[in-house]
Parts: sequence; C-alpha cells; structure tokens
Amino acid sequence: MLWSVLKHADPRRLEPAVAFLEPGPFEEEVRSLGVKTFAVPSGRLRELRSAGVALRRLARIIRTEEPDLILNWVAKAHLYGAPAAAHAGRADSVVWWQHGVPAGHWMDRAATALPARAIGCSSRASAVAQAATRPRRRTFVVHPGVDTARVPAIERAALGIPDGRPIIGIAGRLQPWKGQHRFLEALRRMHDGGLRAHGLIVGGTAHGFSAGYEDKMRALIRQLGLDDWVTMAGHVPDARPYIAAMDVLVSASAKEPFGIVLVEALAQGVPTIAVADAGAREIVDHGSNGLLVPSPDASRLAAAAGQLLADQPRRLQMSVAARRAALERFGIPAMVGALETRLRALTTNGTAAQGEWR
Repeated sequence: MLWSVLKHADPRRLEPAVAFLEPGPFEEEVRSLGVKTFAVPSGRLRELRSAGVALRRLARIIRTEEPDLILNWVAKAHLYGAPAAAHAGRADSVVWWQHGVPAGHWMDRAATALPARAIGCSSRASAVAQAATRPRRRTFVVHPGVDTARVPAIERAALGIPDGRPIIGIAGRLQPWKGQHRFLEALRRMHDGGLRAHGLIVGGTAHGFSAGYEDKMRALIRQLGLDDWVTMAGHVPDARPYIAAMDVLVSASAKEPFGIVLVEALAQGVPTIAVADAGAREIVDHGSNGLLVPSPDASRLAAAAGQLLADQPRRLQMSVAARRAALERFGIPAMVGALETRLRALTTNGTAAQGEWR
C-alpha cells in the first residue's frame, strides 16, 4: 500500500520524504521514484542505545525537513516516530497507520498511548478494534487499492500443471497464520470427495518470517499424498499472473486485517473464498463475487471451493462481479485520492468536515 501511494501520488498535492528504520531494497526502490529517503538503523526496540540514536536522528530529520505532517507507518514506526517528533517540538503533527486489527498486543497499546492527531486504518474492522484501545484516538479508514489492470495468466506448462485440472490457489507469505496448511488439508478433503483439483501455492518465506514453515508444508504435502497435485511457486515479484491462472482463490487466514490478495483476485476476475471476519467482509460480497465461510476450518474451505469448482456458470457470473467490484471500489486512484484528502485535512492548517472521523 505504501509503495502504491508513493508511486502514484500527485506531486502537486503530496511531496513525501521517507525515513526507513533499516536500509534495504525497499528504500532503494522508493529512492528510484525520485522520493527523498533516509536510512535510520534502529536495531531492536529493547536495544536502548540504538533506539536513542535513531530517535535523535529522526528528530534532526524532522527539524530539517519541516514536514506539514509526520506519518508513522504501522505501530512499530510510531514507537520511534512519535517520541522523535516530540523531541523536535512537533508532537502535534503526528499521525500513524494501523494496518492490523489490534487485539491487545503490547506494541499496539504502547503506540496508542503516544500522542497522535489520528490513526489511519485499512479497514472498518481495524478502526472499530482500534477505537476500543485506550486512550481513544480518532480514526479514519482508507481501503488499500491495487492495480486493476488485467494481466495474462502464467502458462500451465510453466507450472507443471496438466490441462483439464481446475486450479485452486492461495497467495501470501508462508506463515502459519496465513493458513497454507489448512489449504492443503482442504485440498485433500476435496480429493477424497471426488473433486480432483490442483493446488497452487504462491509465496515464500520473505523477510525471514516463520522459518521452517515451508519445510513443514512440503512434508504435509507428502503426508497427504498430494505430491502430484500441488505446485509451490515460491516468492514471486508479481503474484497477479499466478492469481489470473486460478479458477478460485482461497484466503485461509482468520482476522485478516484487510486482504490485498483478495482485491488482486477480484481485479483478475477470480472468485474468492475467505473467512467472514475482519477485512474480508469489506471485500468479498458473499454469493456475488465470492463466498464467505464462518471459520478457516479445512472442511468449510473444501465445501465452499467444491461448490464453485463444480458450478462453472456461477463461477463465471462471480468473475464478472469480482472484476466490477475491483474497478469500482479498490483501484489505486481511489486509494491515493482518499489518503491524500485525509492527510491534507490533518495538516496544521487543514480542517476535517464534521462526521469524517470516528
């Protein structure tokens, strides 16, 4: 979401400068857009000396750049950015972005305790949960958007998937909470019920999260007897061609803060199955562009996927509705425009219309 905003924002309305808490490829990509960047290595939060150095550097950047607004992207950044802004005498210019659905984690509580003019949220579910965290801060919602252009599907031959097999897929980092293991269990249930679909898993162990999970996944594939029926594509630079090759996309995670992959599937005209909680309810219109299930239980995912794969006319109708929803509600221009409007309203001289804030 941040990359899309930086790439597509109107420079006449928004002039960003970005401080990264560690150097790396993302900083280089952002700099390639012509955006001014700063690398401020922070170390771990418990490393007080490193944190102190980072805070002082951030404060100097704030004094030098004199921004109209300081936007801390997610809770951890706010734990650094808010004290730095206060040290620079700019505590009243701070906003932070809550991408998750807070559920009592100490980092969310600590971030909320720090001063902020408002907290931006990626879903209404996130905003409701954030509003329940004390002290209460005003919140606003901007749904993440995606590039809605249709892309060619990757060829089956490139994936080693024989013709004639329906493809059910899942896309996202390989992490237990994302539920790829539940996806495999659902696929096994579908096979046991006579529906021989091919599973396509897109995503790898980016950023070192959940080390060892990929090995467990490969072992589970063997254990379930799905060796010839699952393709693991790994980490890919662009998931859209893989999603476009799917007949149905499954999100097997509970409490998904938003679910950008669901929106990417809508944009490619792929019906989706997701759990009826948190952000997914704001994306998937049950029975129209996909199906919602009450829990990520493998049996429920298998039953929903089986319904769609066995009913091609219904799937084609959902494909049209999915594409329409993406174009009308989740395009990048809508997201960037909404965020720019909110941020301008939060600048020192900006005003927000009554009723805009929760």
